Amino acid sequence: MRKKLLRLSALLAVVFTMTTGFSERKLSDLSQYSVDGLDLCYTVPNELQVRPLLPEPILRPNRFIFLDKCYIGFKEALGFKESRGNYSSVNQFGYLGKYQFAKNTLRMIGIKNAASFLGNSKLQEKAFSAYTARNKWILRKDIKRYNDKIIGGVKITESGILAAAHLAGAGNVKKFLRTGGENGFNDANGTSVRYYLKKFSGYDTSLVPANRRATVL
Repeated sequence: MRKKLLRLSALLAVVFTMTTGFSERKLSDLSQYSVDGLDLCYTVPNELQVRPLLPEPILRPNRFIFLDKCYIGFKEALGFKESRGNYSSVNQFGYLGKYQFAKNTLRMIGIKNAASFLGNSKLQEKAFSAYTARNKWILRKDIKRYNDKIIGGVKITESGILAAAHLAGAGNVKKFLRTGGENGFNDANGTSVRYYLKKFSGYDTSLVPANRRATVL
């Protein structure tokens, strides 16, 4: 009984610190910490997964945000994988922003000024929506044909296809699906179509329209 009380007290102390310890008057300096080079887990739990882990008195409305497998969860998970969610990120290959766009892709959806793109988070979100809508139109037949099938050891879903198209382009996703997973693709960092198909499987992307000429304008 004593051990249970100690564990509960420790948990209450952690939650109290997290909910009250940050104020405008006193903020912890986290500048010495870095996540560079780490492959962090960005799986967002849902409420049913978290609730059994916490004693009932700790659970309060508005204490937790659950993205689950919704479209916003899809966008945020993909953005985190691409750049750790950093809108101002530019990698060594020149890919830009939170979702790591190539300049020629930006021009295709109506963005010509890379500098203004990096400084505009709303524009980056619009760019992601437009490019995803284009890819959904290009891959609409493949989504219908291969959804829920196992290819290359991976269960195929619409969200996985759209994420893989963001990584590798719609053409390379078509090649992977239509060759039964034999014709794969790896980007400059070694990330594969198969990996994105699996990692971003099962999100609800039904809100994404299939739009052949989607732009940010």
